[in-house]
Amino acid sequence: MELSFDRKRNRAERLAFVRYYAKWVKSVPNEVWSKQQADLIDSLIAGSRTDLSPESYLKMARARKKKGRPL
Repeated sequence: MELSFDRKRNRAERLAFVRYYAKWVKSVPNEVWSKQQADLIDSLIAGSRTDLSPESYLKMARARKKKGRPL
């Protein structure tokens, strides 16, 4: 089975997301989006230092979500 890849559609979707995210960043206080960025960066750094399996990651993500903490 061959997967097709539509470059124009992909580009349009990426640009739409960037516009959406930029609008969101402008609409919330700096503390909110900067906290989310810090959490993302911290999780990427922590993930790069461990041998975390995909299953373990999903289990951790579900646990954080139940506690009301974004991943």
